[in-house]
Amino acid sequence: MTTYYFVAASEKFLLEEEPLDEVLSERTRNYLDQGKEIDFQLVRNPKFLQLSSLQAIAQKVPKPTAAVISTDPAFIRWLKMRLEYVATGSFEAPTPELEDPLSSLS
Repeated sequence: MTTYYFVAASEKFLLEEEPLDEVLSERTRNYLDQGKEIDFQLVRNPKFLQLSSLQAIAQKVPKPTAAVISTDPAFIRWLKMRLEYVATGSFEAPTPELEDPLSSLS
């Protein structure tokens, strides 16, 4: 089982109001320059927010929702500081309740 860390916010905030594409492109270039494997993904309408353990967070995030998921907690902390108005958390997968951590509800 793997622990995944995330930032979640409204899709509009992450994809229109914040320069997230720029931030993720910059981070991708940085990882490639360092020979590091990409360990993050943008997911629209993430299924993991349906987990019973994340319901308190899910209720705070406006719909439709988007999230950046990573196995690197330091990257998610950095992203939280960069974006400010996002919810953060973590979960483990795969589980019977969530087989694919990157799955979407749509």
